[in-house]
Amino acid sequence: MRAKVAERGQVTIPKPLRDRLGIRPGTILEFKEEAGRLVAVKVETLDPIDQIYGQLGRGRHTDEILRQLREK
Repeated sequence: MRAKVAERGQVTIPKPLRDRLGIRPGTILEFKEEAGRLVAVKVETLDPIDQIYGQLGRGRHTDEILRQLREK
């Protein structure tokens, strides 16, 4: 597959490749030069919720918080 480089250096990744590799808007690609070739590697990122899950303390149960708010 081929793609033409636009004036500002932009390249459109062919749709069959995007679909096969799961590249969607917002996907981060890392570019490398290897043996005179341009290589793009999809950067795997965790969902933001997955990144913070477990970092926050257990805290209070929702029912307890609501009860305290109603008492005020």
